[in-house]
Amino acid sequence: MDSALNPNRLRIQSVDVLRGIVMIIMALDHVRLFMGATSFSPVDPTQTTVALFFTRWITHFCAPVFVFLAGTSAFLYARNTNCDLNTLRNFLLTRGLWIIFVEIFLLNLAAQFIPYQFLVLQVLWIIGWSMIILAGLIYLPKSVILLIALALVFGHNLLDYLFPEENGWFFSFLHKQQLFPSSTLPIYIHYPLLPWPGLMALGYLFGRLLVRPTPNRNAQIWFIGLICVALFLILRGINFYGDPAPWENQPRGLLFTVLSYLNTTKYPPSLLFLLMTIGPALLVIPWLEKWQGRKVKIISIFGKVPFFFYLLHFLIIHIIATLWSQLSFGTTEWWLGAPSGYPEGYELNLWLIYGIWVMVMILCYPLCYWYSNYKNAHKEQWWLSYL
Repeated sequence: MDSALNPNRLRIQSVDVLRGIVMIIMALDHVRLFMGATSFSPVDPTQTTVALFFTRWITHFCAPVFVFLAGTSAFLYARNTNCDLNTLRNFLLTRGLWIIFVEIFLLNLAAQFIPYQFLVLQVLWIIGWSMIILAGLIYLPKSVILLIALALVFGHNLLDYLFPEENGWFFSFLHKQQLFPSSTLPIYIHYPLLPWPGLMALGYLFGRLLVRPTPNRNAQIWFIGLICVALFLILRGINFYGDPAPWENQPRGLLFTVLSYLNTTKYPPSLLFLLMTIGPALLVIPWLEKWQGRKVKIISIFGKVPFFFYLLHFLIIHIIATLWSQLSFGTTEWWLGAPSGYPEGYELNLWLIYGIWVMVMILCYPLCYWYSNYKNAHKEQWWLSYL
């Protein structure tokens, strides 16, 4: 049996490495948000550049892969601790509620400092709710979990047609990115809930496949990954279903038509968005099991402490961006404002964004390395599983 799948081993290398990769890529997008503001969407093929498009597009893999692997980690937690369903349920419930709390009170603080301009409900918000929902799903037969998960992932885009003008808190919570103004604290639902619980449930079921012996397991993973990629290519090609924004031929040429083809909807993530990101991620998992050397150890560190890194990198990026903005323009208020409020002399600089991204990772690594070692040395401390 592959040593990476030894039952006595508590961690699976491909999970840590893949999660570490998406965490590293995720930091690039957050640096761009603070230091690379544009008056247009970076993935708008009518206005963007190729370099800016792919700087943003590559980060599309982060949230879906992370949520999918969060479900896988829930399965591995139950397997490695040999806990019953009630214990797993309690873990998912308490962890989900804790993550929602962190989103509201800690992440918004790290991203905005004080005073808040508005309350942003982002990816931790939907991870927390997805864990709470998964806590109920785990009692169902595996076939029923699969049907519910597939219905959410493949069917949620029907809401685009059934309720095209629907608004209000509940519908926005489920399916529509929306800002709710308020004289006290505006609330922005940046990540609607659907279809994320379905994706996490699929990740939970995927854990059962991941612990099987190779090579049959790898063949099955490749098959599922190829099916996802093929479905994306077919459905996106015919513009029939799976994304509310069809691709179009671009007057700027074939290359920008390809960008339009790749520009799927993230908020909420369309079926095609998920197929486009989860498919390739599945295809690389067997390959990541074979990685060796120092790069594996470095990348895995971020994958082993993703929650800690998530909070830490936002804080570091915000501090660096504050210093840069104050020194360069004498203000930071333009970050969340309209293009008309951009400071005089500001221009997008991708070299600066990539340079700061590297700096952030260098600053985060020793702290993540320390915390990973601390967790390993103090496994008896229950609270460590919540950070």
